[in-house]
Amino acid sequence: MTEIPEHLRKRAEEARQKAAASQAPAETPAASGGDAADSRIPAHLLERAKAARDKVSSDPAEPSGGGTAVATKAPPAGGAVATATLPVAAGPGGHTQRLLTVVKSGSIQDVKALPQDKVHTWPHLLAVEFVASLLCTAFVLIFSIFVNAPLLTLANPNQTPNPSKAPWYFLGLQELLTMFHPMVAGVTIPGMGMFALILAPYTDRNPSNKPEDRKFAISLFTVFLMFWAVLVMIGSFFRGPGQNFVFPWNDGLFFEL
Repeated sequence: MTEIPEHLRKRAEEARQKAAASQAPAETPAASGGDAADSRIPAHLLERAKAARDKVSSDPAEPSGGGTAVATKAPPAGGAVATATLPVAAGPGGHTQRLLTVVKSGSIQDVKALPQDKVHTWPHLLAVEFVASLLCTAFVLIFSIFVNAPLLTLANPNQTPNPSKAPWYFLGLQELLTMFHPMVAGVTIPGMGMFALILAPYTDRNPSNKPEDRKFAISLFTVFLMFWAVLVMIGSFFRGPGQNFVFPWNDGLFFEL
């Protein structure tokens, strides 16, 4: 059974107390034939209740309003004296009306679960990813047929190029090696970055897919991307012989694809 909120109970209790306070002083003028305008109960209801009480008093053997009537009838020799009690369901002053609180059904309903837009990983997600991987493989295959890879000559162990640079996707890590100790540049900083990215989904638990609602996730990824992109650009275009810092517009480019 649904529980009624506490504020609705208090409102109903205040309404009952107010109705009881307004009915109590209204009984005296109504019984003495006074003005019925002082009562909050409509006059036609008072008249109907009075007629019902008179009917019960005159004929106690017949219960009123479906209630239970208890009557005591004196013997004919002693005169006709009848005493009847009011119906069991009667309220203050003998009135059978009740003040009800009308509550909208939606205000007390407790929603346990909300509809969520979710699909299964298989086959919905994996099927799309498989088709995307096939398209990427086909594009690389066709591209490699018409465009030759920029391969250099065989490496000469007796002649080391200066500068000797790693592939472009490792130049960010090589740039860190020129600034920090190998343990810090090769293990500590990359490990902290990867650990921060692993914790990102657990830190930002916002289920929204809108960019304006995912400011933390977008900011974290942007900082990581820009940090790595700047290191790759410095290692590619601003490092010359001996891994010294040079300006490409003065000394030229020391980078080959």
